[in-house]
Amino acid sequence: MRKLRLPALLHLVALLLISSLPAFAGSKANMEAPSSNVVETVCGERIADPYRPLENLKDPKVQAWYKREADHARAVLDAIPGRSELIAKMVEFDKRRPEKIYNLSITDNDRYFYLKQTPADETGKLFFRKGYKGKERLLFDPTTYKDGSDGAFVISRVSPNIDGSKVVIGVSANGSEDAILFVMDVKNGHIWPERIDRCRFASPSWLPCGKAFFYTRMNSNDPLDQDRQKDSRVYLHFVGTDPSTDPEIFSRTHDPELKIRAEDIPYVSYDDKSRKLYAFVSSVDPRITAWYADDDAIRKASIPWKPLLRAEDEVYDFAATKHDLYLFTPKNAPRFKVLKTSLDRPDLATAETVIPEPAEGTLTALALTDNGLFYTISTNGVREELYHLNYGDTQPQKIETPFEAGTMSISSKGFDQPELWAIMGGWNHDYRRYRYDAKHNRFIDETLSSKASYPEYDNLEVREVMVPSHDGVKVPLSLIFNRGMKKDGKTPVLIYGYGAYGNSITPFFSPSFLLWTHRGGMIAVAHVRGGGELGDDWHKAGMKSTKPNTWKDLIACAEYLIKEGYTSPEHIAINAGSAGGILIGRAITERPDLFAAAMPQVGVLNALRGEFSPNGPVNVPEFGTVKNPDDCKALLEMDAYLHIRNGVKYPAALITAGMNDPRVPAWQPAKFAARLQEATASGKPVLFFTDYKAGHGIGDTKTKQFESLADMLSFGLWQTGEDGK
Repeated sequence: MRKLRLPALLHLVALLLISSLPAFAGSKANMEAPSSNVVETVCGERIADPYRPLENLKDPKVQAWYKREADHARAVLDAIPGRSELIAKMVEFDKRRPEKIYNLSITDNDRYFYLKQTPADETGKLFFRKGYKGKERLLFDPTTYKDGSDGAFVISRVSPNIDGSKVVIGVSANGSEDAILFVMDVKNGHIWPERIDRCRFASPSWLPCGKAFFYTRMNSNDPLDQDRQKDSRVYLHFVGTDPSTDPEIFSRTHDPELKIRAEDIPYVSYDDKSRKLYAFVSSVDPRITAWYADDDAIRKASIPWKPLLRAEDEVYDFAATKHDLYLFTPKNAPRFKVLKTSLDRPDLATAETVIPEPAEGTLTALALTDNGLFYTISTNGVREELYHLNYGDTQPQKIETPFEAGTMSISSKGFDQPELWAIMGGWNHDYRRYRYDAKHNRFIDETLSSKASYPEYDNLEVREVMVPSHDGVKVPLSLIFNRGMKKDGKTPVLIYGYGAYGNSITPFFSPSFLLWTHRGGMIAVAHVRGGGELGDDWHKAGMKSTKPNTWKDLIACAEYLIKEGYTSPEHIAINAGSAGGILIGRAITERPDLFAAAMPQVGVLNALRGEFSPNGPVNVPEFGTVKNPDDCKALLEMDAYLHIRNGVKYPAALITAGMNDPRVPAWQPAKFAARLQEATASGKPVLFFTDYKAGHGIGDTKTKQFESLADMLSFGLWQTGEDGK
């Protein structure tokens, strides 16, 4: 089963206090954005959209404005004193860890495939070893991949077949996330000649023969093509054949009787544990819609798919044995429960509850081994515990972990294998990977990455508090700071949040992020509604018509920090990325007086128009559609761009975009930046930086990650001041 949480923060920030600011930082001469008198009636209201022309990224005048803005922002950011020192410290931290290993896949026959990055590497290389202690071998270096362009490629897909004799490798350029797939023979390193492009979505899934795999393909590589994701299709590829001859297996047009929508993303996988084929359609809706068939059905001209799960079943994840189906669901259990039914004849109405909804905390993950069920329960998204339940038993056992884990992810090889692994970490505790030996009830450290020491953070204190929000609901707030910090109202505070899709911000350890505390500041992580920290109801309390709770929770957290004497408005910076742009944009448009700086990264800032971007339709379940009157009003309310008012003293802002971003088009943050520049009366800088060799932050090279972090954090600390000055 997959972890029901944000697997990794894509928009981390690290903070460094800055002592002075560039004298020229506020200059904005000759940078007026292209505009027009666009007025539309939406939701029964007349809506002015003066910067609609910025959506046309092919217009030369628009292109010139983006470039001028990027150049200006680059000059300002590069001139902030201390930015280069920030990058130097990140590089120093990086050198302390000789090897960083991630994206691990382990086959049943114990073949390890993983990406490894050393201090000399800009991105991870693919390695292979037999067993945890086996001798590793380099399989593929993405810097050697050439396609005639000047793209910087990273490995974005690694899918070994069942016995690990072959592996599908996907490479993506410049943060685009659009993978080009090819196949390698592991034994001799032979790379087969065929290439399959337009594979942004689900990783390939191999058939048991080890010679063919399913993959999902988009219509177009053009990020500006409005329909590039619509009617995506699943194909079956046989290694060594021409991809143009691949048979179509599953799609809206191929399977019209299944009533798949054009915007749904289809994918098919084979599970060698249950010996079944599974077909899915997905969006951001966590509720699974799936069909299944016996594995021999692939030999038929058209697979006879049988219904497995409907959206109304409210199943968010599942795991299968040969005969049983375990279902992870919040239905009538907002903190989740696990049901069991027959895989051969699934019947949710009579399903047995094997793990009930916790009385306290939220059920967050499940893994099956031959020794039973293992699962985790999280308290407020910041403390996680591990439990074990034998098959057929009703009384679980809590397992004592090597240390109190703020976050934990568990994985196994399946119900017929003994291995269970747990990766644990915390705000001030580096990640460790353990194998749990159930026979002797012990954890064996099998951390693959090199261990490193960070004495800079020996003095950290973590405090978890609950803050009353605007409606009395208490919001978890994580405070990370140095022991002995003064409560003098002058502490520079970075408030980080997200609040969407039911994703939780669980504790993570990032030396670069913690640099803010190293310089005397406080990091405050606001676990606002819209996330999943307190279960499914917490998510639903911050989506569509309830979305205002998300930014009102952040505002309440800022007010709490001021009331408690930690800080004051002139010392608070706020940051989030992607859907977190709604959080940041609406916080500063509702309470511009409460913050010194705002740093939305590749953010959703013009929500009303989001549906009209290539990735917009799949986000309708989370944010709504203009076609529904209630949803339309909710979109209007969460649209930060439309809430900017002339003559208001807004905080300083650094707004970023990626020109290759497949998730949030560059025009979303661009329109917000142009309108904010026009309207603000504070005299504080409003910078808009577009990275032309980046996307949504996924797949950036290491240098680009360092530079992006340094931009965000040095800007924030420039505006919040050092030592209260």
